[in-house]
Amino acid sequence: MTLIDLTAPRTLPSRLQALPVAIIGAGPIGLATAANLVERGLDFVLLEAGDRIGASVAQWGHTRLFSPWRHLVDPASQRLLAATGWQAPPADSLPSGTELVERFLAPLAALPAIAERTRLGVEVTDVTREGMDRTRTAGRAQTPFLLRIRTADGVEELTARAVIDASGTYRTPNSLGSSGIDPLGLSEVEDLVSHPLPDVLGRDRALFAGQHTVVVGAGHSAANTLLNLAALAEQEPGTRITWVIRNATAARVSTAPDDELQARASIGARVDALVAAGRIELVDRFEIVRLARGAGDEASAARITGRRGDGLETISADRIVNATGFRPNLEMLREIRLELDDIVEAPRRLAPLIDPNVHSCGTVEPHGFGELQQPERDFFIVGMKSYGRAPTFLLATGYEQVRSVTAWLAGDAAAARDVALVLPATGVCSTGASAEPGADSGSCCG
Repeated sequence: MTLIDLTAPRTLPSRLQALPVAIIGAGPIGLATAANLVERGLDFVLLEAGDRIGASVAQWGHTRLFSPWRHLVDPASQRLLAATGWQAPPADSLPSGTELVERFLAPLAALPAIAERTRLGVEVTDVTREGMDRTRTAGRAQTPFLLRIRTADGVEELTARAVIDASGTYRTPNSLGSSGIDPLGLSEVEDLVSHPLPDVLGRDRALFAGQHTVVVGAGHSAANTLLNLAALAEQEPGTRITWVIRNATAARVSTAPDDELQARASIGARVDALVAAGRIELVDRFEIVRLARGAGDEASAARITGRRGDGLETISADRIVNATGFRPNLEMLREIRLELDDIVEAPRRLAPLIDPNVHSCGTVEPHGFGELQQPERDFFIVGMKSYGRAPTFLLATGYEQVRSVTAWLAGDAAAARDVALVLPATGVCSTGASAEPGADSGSCCG
């Protein structure tokens, strides 16, 4: 990959100057990108697949974040909002996903400079160069990007001078199968499989009350659901919980005692205590290979067959929660020239900084344009999607990414390369449960 010289002046071909920057995704990072572009005076279009701002966040809105407000508000966004009289929430309080949307994202999105450039219900299915597939090189950097989008009115296309993909990963969870592909028989029981972080104590209560739920996954998304299911079991007789992990232990749930994000610090011990008390059945070293519908009296249940030790075992479940993590949707980028790490599917220069085998959120070095640049000039993957399959992302990290990228697009090379970031110590960043045993919602870093 040929790296761009950050010390050289940036010149934009005249045919691109009248085109907007396309931002994919109107979650926290996409909106922060928009705010930075507003401050830079650059035109943009913000494309959101959902029917509302922060649609993915809204799906886990019942969950409380690990990070306090001081780590959740983008500086450029705060400056724009402050000019309207907006008051930032208390810096040390922990919002839920719903509060994050209602108290920060929605007011930000309502600013005329952003609202007028936002399109909801727009799914980006493909990104390419106008008239060029990925094999054509001559004049490529001077050619507009072409985005194909699907809306309620049909399929259309639009052009852009640059593309910033902040679409996240929440809509593309990892497979239940340990092999990385869907286990055989998934289609038979798909109606019994829930997305990570179901609201088991709220809108999804009827699906889980009095049922046997199998939670698959070894991270904080799984732990959050396990704790909420345990609370449900105290209220609803017959509610049973089984926790399936493919390794010997759920190491990622364990947290250092000096964790700066205190809402996360006790989650591992609380889940372990429930396992020890017999309220959660732990099945470790279980690798799912096949799913099937039950027969006879169990026709409404799923049968989960997995490889364990030298043989196969089968577990019956009324509901399955897939809390196995997330992966980026790269299919939409098939015609874009990308250089991604072979393992975590993050930008190659970023991958060593976020390797979950080495780093937690708090040990990730500041990074921006330099680490995020791709062979495809002026195309960037930012936010959670930039981390690929690594579960070590914090919103504050994404905010610094987009500040740097938008500085580059504005021709401010000095600001683009001047990255700085202070993160909370020992930051693990998957979702998890709040610190108080009696709390009714979980937490996540964001």
